[in-house]
Amino acid sequence: MNVNFNNRDPVYLQIVRYFKEKIAVGELVPGEEIPSRRELANRMKVNPNTAQRAYKEMEEQGLIYTEKNHPSKITTDKKALGKVRDELLVEAVDMFVTSVRSINVPVEELLDLVRVKYTANNDDKEA
Repeated sequence: MNVNFNNRDPVYLQIVRYFKEKIAVGELVPGEEIPSRRELANRMKVNPNTAQRAYKEMEEQGLIYTEKNHPSKITTDKKALGKVRDELLVEAVDMFVTSVRSINVPVEELLDLVRVKYTANNDDKEA
């Protein structure tokens, strides 16, 4: 569990994002047990209260669930899992659009460049 925490965002939200990213790429699967709050705090070298707050946030968002006296698990709710990917994608696109808008590149030129770069990156991964 390697997370490079930034100084901009609260640590507990960065932990939530870490879990969302792992869910989105399939590294954490529905129904999978996740570390206890204490174990997560030790692994990520954060305060146990921070880990607790992250888990509380993930439970409120429906990403994990905890049954009495059992470890927390990744949700099996397909709708909640689908929202994770969509949320991350929209967030990434918003950041990208914000960063390139000031350059005044025509949309079609931008889309062509994105298509080329995206395809080139996928070709690199497959090689």
